[in-house]
Amino acid sequence: MTRTARTRSRAVALPAAVALLTAAAGCAGTDGAGTGAGGGDGRGGTLVIGATGKLPNPDTVIGGAGFEGKRLVSFQLYEGLTRYELLQGTDRPPVVTGALATDWQVAADHRTWTFTLRKGVTFQDGTPFDADAVVFNLARYLDKGSPEYTDALGAAAAEYAGDIVSYRKTDADHVELVTKQPNGHFPEDLAHVLIASPTAVRRTGSANFAQHPVGTGPFSFVSQTEGQQIELAANKGYWRGAPRLDRLVVKALPDAAARTAALRSGGANWIEYPNPDDLDSLRADGVTVATNSYDHLWYWILDTSKAPWNNPLVRRAANYAIDRGAIADTLLHGTADPAYQAAPRATAAYDPAGDAYSYDPARARQLLAEAGVPNGFATSVTVPTGGSGNLLPVPIAEAIQRDLAAVGIRAELRTTDWTTLIGAEAKGQVALGSDAVAQSTTLFQSEALLPLFVGSGSPFWTGHYANPQVDELLAASAADTDQSARQAGYRKALALVTQDAPWLFVVNDRNPRALSPKVHGLVQPRSWFIDLTTVWVR
Repeated sequence: MTRTARTRSRAVALPAAVALLTAAAGCAGTDGAGTGAGGGDGRGGTLVIGATGKLPNPDTVIGGAGFEGKRLVSFQLYEGLTRYELLQGTDRPPVVTGALATDWQVAADHRTWTFTLRKGVTFQDGTPFDADAVVFNLARYLDKGSPEYTDALGAAAAEYAGDIVSYRKTDADHVELVTKQPNGHFPEDLAHVLIASPTAVRRTGSANFAQHPVGTGPFSFVSQTEGQQIELAANKGYWRGAPRLDRLVVKALPDAAARTAALRSGGANWIEYPNPDDLDSLRADGVTVATNSYDHLWYWILDTSKAPWNNPLVRRAANYAIDRGAIADTLLHGTADPAYQAAPRATAAYDPAGDAYSYDPARARQLLAEAGVPNGFATSVTVPTGGSGNLLPVPIAEAIQRDLAAVGIRAELRTTDWTTLIGAEAKGQVALGSDAVAQSTTLFQSEALLPLFVGSGSPFWTGHYANPQVDELLAASAADTDQSARQAGYRKALALVTQDAPWLFVVNDRNPRALSPKVHGLVQPRSWFIDLTTVWVR
């Protein structure tokens, strides 16, 4: 087959599992990038993880529990044509490498992509992965005439596969995908377009596939209590080498105190986001606390269509009113960094000279007076009680509430669960009808999401923010296949967002997780996602 290549990406060579574990041991240490393996040949055990929110629907792309659900469940069961390489360094964001594809090319039109498929991969049910499986899954997501298509799958797949206008098998080892417009981050998008076993889907039907999910990932499905607990077993035939664990159990433990109690009692041996107040006592018990910066922002989305939030002076005033340093250092005990601009500090789009909003209540009052509201105003915000990347959302919101009150902005806090909040946003609405929403998000690890958060006309509720210059920068940057060029464009776009202040920029999380002394081999990446194939439990 003749192909005209504009750019070419070769998958990073993958070391064997033993070498990966050695790398993990090299990152040993508490409050750092990783935890050390107890021995070079460590293997086995059951890892029990306490998650901060409900668990996702395990049918491929449907999810519904944010990136936490994707990292702990979806990415363990499934893979896409590409994946994030999470084991090649803890000092930089992960690169995208090959998974079910080994390499890819994009033609001179910048829209036609050809993927070479990995040979010898089998699904967890023993059936082979091939080009027909790719076409079957894309039809399941994109073709309303497919027997396996559902509205839920189509809506969920639109985030990452919605740009695909055609797809076909060109021969046994290649598929061709064509995008509607040039898309430089298309290989990254495909890490989220997960591939299920066609045999398994046909056997159960799409309606029941979530009860018996089958992919090619490192762990296979055993059982679940829907939304609350899922048990997985090591996929011994995994193409990168069998995980070191025997079993993986993920439990929904939205309450921080319940997560800590589970870790102390042995009900879990790993918990996501431990309560910062518990860190010292956990360390005293021999618990390892692993942290690393990553692409994360905890913020308030303000409704810029409503007065007085429609006035940028008011939005800037609110940003000057917040003592982010106290939130990061005192409330969160150093498990987060203050966020003084829109771009998270662990991304290439972060500009060290772009920090705009120091803690300056006097400046806040001055701006409110200039905006014509010298006595402040009343507003409301919907706050999740927990969930993916949300830290301690209610205590953080209460701290912001006190800071805003000091300059005359009286904020009513309305709490709801994370699933309700993001479900409403997906419909373009605000849960509980507030003037703002508090939440966490990623901006650059999944570039396809960036225009959904800061672009005009997003189908999600993003506070009705619109800036034509931001739209132009995002569109021009996204079309470029050179990542450094895209990041430079994003940096300019986010500088405008910082200036417009459609959000209250609060903190960047450091992704803390607490591990029992029995857990070994973790490599803590600069990422929302994580590779559990190196982990084992003594």
